[in-house]
Amino acid sequence: MDIGEIVGDAARYPSQDWKKILIFGVMILFSFLIIPAFIAMGYFLRALKASIAGSGELPEFEEWGEMIVDGIKVFIVQLVYFIVPAIIIFAGMWASIAAMQNFAADPSALTLGLGGTAIIGVILAIILGLIATIALANMAYYNSELGAAFRFSEILEKINQIGWTDYIIWYIVMIIIAVVIGVIASILGIIPILGWLILVLVMYPYTYLLYARALALLFISDGTSTVIPQESAPLE
Repeated sequence: MDIGEIVGDAARYPSQDWKKILIFGVMILFSFLIIPAFIAMGYFLRALKASIAGSGELPEFEEWGEMIVDGIKVFIVQLVYFIVPAIIIFAGMWASIAAMQNFAADPSALTLGLGGTAIIGVILAIILGLIATIALANMAYYNSELGAAFRFSEILEKINQIGWTDYIIWYIVMIIIAVVIGVIASILGIIPILGWLILVLVMYPYTYLLYARALALLFISDGTSTVIPQESAPLE
């Protein structure tokens, strides 16, 4: 399955059940209450697991406790992978603020403060983002086993099996889709209340499920990870 087929399949995937899309959207809407946020992240992982296992249907909203636990695991993975780049970028921002005080004496100080440390943080975030994406899929493949998201040699081997070129193309396509969604979101934001509700209840959950499906199809695209869900890890 090439990238075009993956994106086409992923784009159709969420639209098969708009009721589930809306439930997912409600979880996102109330994510400020924390628990719904974990449920939303858990459902994302459940969709990823189901697609890796070969299912073409959206998973059910059931076993809510399991979804919360899975959501916490997704959060932990994201936190571990991105905490260091975030700290570096934050340090760069502070450096730029300090450099502003000396801007008159040394105009290059601001550029060096922001452009040095922060750029390093951004580059590191991009590199770790490539690894973290497959790490989530690997955790889903191993039936939510948290440790599977940190088996770096296994994750890098999986990327090699997929092919770095195909993976980077897929990654860029996902970024483009995110940018398009962002443009649409800015347009909907002009419409008071209704536009915001459409964005949160429909577009966001649709996009997350599209991404989950696309990631799953990419993960199994090398033909070595097609599995059937079981209780144990990995799913096989």
